[in-house]
Amino acid sequence: MKVLHTESSNGWGGQEMRILSESIGMRERGHEIIMAVQQGGGLVEKGRKAGFTIYEIDFKRSKALLVLMQLHRIIKKEKIALINTHSSLDAWLGGIAGRSTRVKVLRTRHLSTPIRGGLNSFLLYNRLTDSIVTTSSGIISPLIKQAGISQERCRLVATGVEPEKLLFSDEEVAAFREGLGLEEEDCLVGTSCFVRSWKGIPDFMRAAHLLRDIKALKWVIIGGGFVDRYKGLAKELSLEGILHFTGHLENPYPAMGALDIFTLLSTANEGISQASLQAAYLQKPLITTTVGGLPEVCRNNETGLLVPPSSPKEVAAAVLELYDDPELRISLGLRARRLVENKFTMKHTLDQMEQVYLKLSR
Repeated sequence: MKVLHTESSNGWGGQEMRILSESIGMRERGHEIIMAVQQGGGLVEKGRKAGFTIYEIDFKRSKALLVLMQLHRIIKKEKIALINTHSSLDAWLGGIAGRSTRVKVLRTRHLSTPIRGGLNSFLLYNRLTDSIVTTSSGIISPLIKQAGISQERCRLVATGVEPEKLLFSDEEVAAFREGLGLEEEDCLVGTSCFVRSWKGIPDFMRAAHLLRDIKALKWVIIGGGFVDRYKGLAKELSLEGILHFTGHLENPYPAMGALDIFTLLSTANEGISQASLQAAYLQKPLITTTVGGLPEVCRNNETGLLVPPSSPKEVAAAVLELYDDPELRISLGLRARRLVENKFTMKHTLDQMEQVYLKLSR
């Protein structure tokens, strides 16, 4: 099948990574993938490097008519059989282009943010879309209710991990811990994300502050983004020598492998987090909030401990519980790994997405 992915986001995060990984996997299964993505966006260079045909589009509301004409030309030139939209603006324009060219439209909704009700959701998710994939089960019921669509048109397909990419040596792990100045007995608590407002970074830092008197507890924030916003808070909370920022790491997996406890304290927007799946596959006990799809991986007292969003005291209590019980850390980590292997690998993602493709092609 010839599939056109549209993406009006200009960033490079979990959503764009999912599009690229899924596209590579589908190409290996015999599908042909084309991309129409935001001009200068994160997918342009990486998509081309991976060997895909990339059309750069200046997705702006003020240029909607021009973008529609461009999408029409791409659909006809490439003989597209299915359009897969991903963000709000390209979902509208891709949906209209699909309807006017009689090409089926699949919408992948990556975030767990509430959708706008009324005419907006009815048009976007009913009239301009033939099928919807979400990365979190929590968004499906509101979609069905607000858009007036059937359960059969919605499906959860989580972004699975790619085990072959989660490779590193014991020496790399040791080098990372040594680079932070850790002693062998230190317990390293970390989070891995693109640092932004809703990732719960202040809650992570305040939990570190509450437990600062436990000398063997060390903390690390793995990832780039708006890191500088939080360095002042680290100083204010007297976390020098206790909390570390890595900044962006091209290969974050040795850093994740160096953790003893993984946290993701998001306050909004999460689907089934790729970082929490990766940490689970690496047998790390999880501490996450109850937001979005996080509890689908961090199952309370099975693969990790759940805490309410914006609750540094509860985070500190959960960290302390795991710090005090190494055997619990091991058992939670083993069950986390088993959950991912049984349900959340990229093979599972591709199998399910291919079923959606085939259903739409009938």
